Amino acid sequence: MSNSIVFKNVRIIDPSRDLDELGAIVVKDGVIVASGKDALNEALPAGATVRDCNGLVAAPGLVDARVHIGEPGAEHRETIESASRAAAAGGVTSIIMIPDTDPVIDDIALVEFVKKTARDKALVNVYPAAAITKGLAGEEMSEIGMLMEAGAVAFTDGRSSIHDAQVLRRVMTYAREFGAVISCETRDQHLAAGGVMNEGLFASWLGLSGIPRETELIPLERDLRIAKLTRGKYHAAMISVPESVEAIELAKSRGATVTCGISINNLALNENDIGEYRTFFKLYPPLRSEDDRVAMVDALARGAIDIIVSSHDPQDVDTKRLPFGEAADGAVGLETMLAAALRLHHSGHVTLMRLIDAMSTRPAQIFGLDAGTLKPGAKADIVLIDLEEPWIVAKDMLLSRSKNTPFEDARFSGRAVATYVAGQCVHTS
Repeated sequence: MSNSIVFKNVRIIDPSRDLDELGAIVVKDGVIVASGKDALNEALPAGATVRDCNGLVAAPGLVDARVHIGEPGAEHRETIESASRAAAAGGVTSIIMIPDTDPVIDDIALVEFVKKTARDKALVNVYPAAAITKGLAGEEMSEIGMLMEAGAVAFTDGRSSIHDAQVLRRVMTYAREFGAVISCETRDQHLAAGGVMNEGLFASWLGLSGIPRETELIPLERDLRIAKLTRGKYHAAMISVPESVEAIELAKSRGATVTCGISINNLALNENDIGEYRTFFKLYPPLRSEDDRVAMVDALARGAIDIIVSSHDPQDVDTKRLPFGEAADGAVGLETMLAAALRLHHSGHVTLMRLIDAMSTRPAQIFGLDAGTLKPGAKADIVLIDLEEPWIVAKDMLLSRSKNTPFEDARFSGRAVATYVAGQCVHTS
């Protein structure tokens, strides 16, 4: 039986080569052997399966750098296996798993557990991130070197910020010796205390406590200065306001090794979507104003924001069907990230090349993953995209164990119609 497949008559979008052209991709034994307009100049592998992709786009499989999974400890919300099915359906071939599990991924045994479970059950590549501090407590540093050697690709305390600047300085100084990326979600717990949505007129109208933008900005500016001081690799996991973009651009101009990401929710939605206390729109970072959203789309388009993440955060019925102020933050997003991002392409605000770069090539580069490219010699992680296929999100179609999507009944144009990992088809629609 042949292990070769040829995708012909396909529009190839490969940001790693700045390539956008009609051509073909030849895959043999899970590896891309030719890619581009001249890929069929040589004889095809004997017995190759040929797929005519007329009208489709081929891109590197998406890389989602911020995925919360309930295994171990909350498997009723999501398992590694179910998250991988959801990822494959959304064109995501690599995910970085956040360590806020129970127990926390802060030792070698838990990293190895994730790797083994993924190897045995997952349809896509699952990369564990390990905790920066033990138990996500923000105090005692985890064994960064040993965890990296075991397979951790990044370090984050998930939803928790490290409040002690000396601890963060020590962590980043130590991590620099290993080339480790420290990824932080900046949140000043004291400023955020009691807040449940973006601070502003709409929050006042709803009678809800607001979260000021300074909740994100103040700890971010501190972190950026520590990154410059230590010369470590720092990634601002999810920013949501244009002032944060300005701070990161300034830090980059001063020589700091810093990057940043944004949740697709903060690019596709705004605070008005909360409507009358719709808890599926209770997220962190909170949905901001429409002016903020537009500014963040512009920052993404010009490359000031490096990557897009789904911020996939499964919650069950018991944590969402509550009064807005009591409901948990979070939404599933693996299956809708691509389609929501394509809205920015269809509206003319962000090029398709930049979107694929932000969802595949750039995150692979930041976190050192074998992904994000269609160049010859690369692993054949490929997503085929129909840019125009219309579809409506229905909760019962979601493959995630949790159904807390803010995009229920949303009408999209464009989706992943086939997803390949190492040349094997793991999803088709």
